[in-house]
Amino acid sequence: MHFPTHLIVELIRNYGLLLLLPLAILEGPIVSVIAGWLIRLGYLPFGWVYAVCIAADLIGDGLLYCLGRYSNGTFLRRMFPRLFARAKNLTRMLEKFHTQGGRILVVAKLTHSLGFAALIAAGAARMSVPAFFWYNLLATIPKTLFFILIGYGLGQAYTTIDTWIWRGSVIVLVLACTAAFVWLLKTRGERA
Repeated sequence: MHFPTHLIVELIRNYGLLLLLPLAILEGPIVSVIAGWLIRLGYLPFGWVYAVCIAADLIGDGLLYCLGRYSNGTFLRRMFPRLFARAKNLTRMLEKFHTQGGRILVVAKLTHSLGFAALIAAGAARMSVPAFFWYNLLATIPKTLFFILIGYGLGQAYTTIDTWIWRGSVIVLVLACTAAFVWLLKTRGERA
């Protein structure tokens, strides 16, 4: 779901922290940018905005973790049918979370576009819930602060910022898909 940015501005300006949490769960970084701008304009207090945006990010992460955990990898197989057509590929990827789960989550969260898949995979791998939230918190604290500060400094350009967040996410996603494709070709070559 994607709300128009001008609607998000009006909703947060009129209803403040009451709507900040659900909007931040749904829309993520652009809501943090807009909230940063509204802090600068005096509509919202920094401390509460920061806490609410962090909480929203962690709630959204938890929902994606649950999706992965309770779908037992089915959701990942449907989302990436070519990559996980073989159960062995899914198993190998999920095993990585037992040895490198924290690193995977932090990198995925900071790149933004890979976050949703890593969060679902962490759930499917049954990563420990405390470890899952700890590593997400470590990535969420600077990421949220970054977007709030962007909004504080450049928030009047929120529509342009939203476009750049989207473009950056698409670029990272294309690079990740290319890397996954190369990995898939390499694993097929090793079997041959």
